[in-house]
Amino acid sequence: MWRQLIDDPDSWKETSCTGMFAFAMITGVKNGWLDAKTYAPAARNAWLSLITYLDENADIRNVCEGTNMKNDHQYYLDRKRLTGDLHGQAPLLWCATALLGS
Repeated sequence: MWRQLIDDPDSWKETSCTGMFAFAMITGVKNGWLDAKTYAPAARNAWLSLITYLDENADIRNVCEGTNMKNDHQYYLDRKRLTGDLHGQAPLLWCATALLGS
């Protein structure tokens, strides 16, 4: 899982960015754009972690609410964690589709 603030180990694990990064890696490996030995394990780990954030309704948890730009570290740490938000649902579906496709 990537974190809500990617370079801050104290920030929370965020699902929309994890889904987007995983999708990019899956697509890159499948198309030969990325080295499979390096990126396939990262994409697999991201997918296996990501699906643990699904609830009983198949809604993904820990999606960061929409974020404006601000020069304040705490502002980003305090962003709400949403469940079922389409910004998180869509990347999850992109990953599933990419994994199932040829």
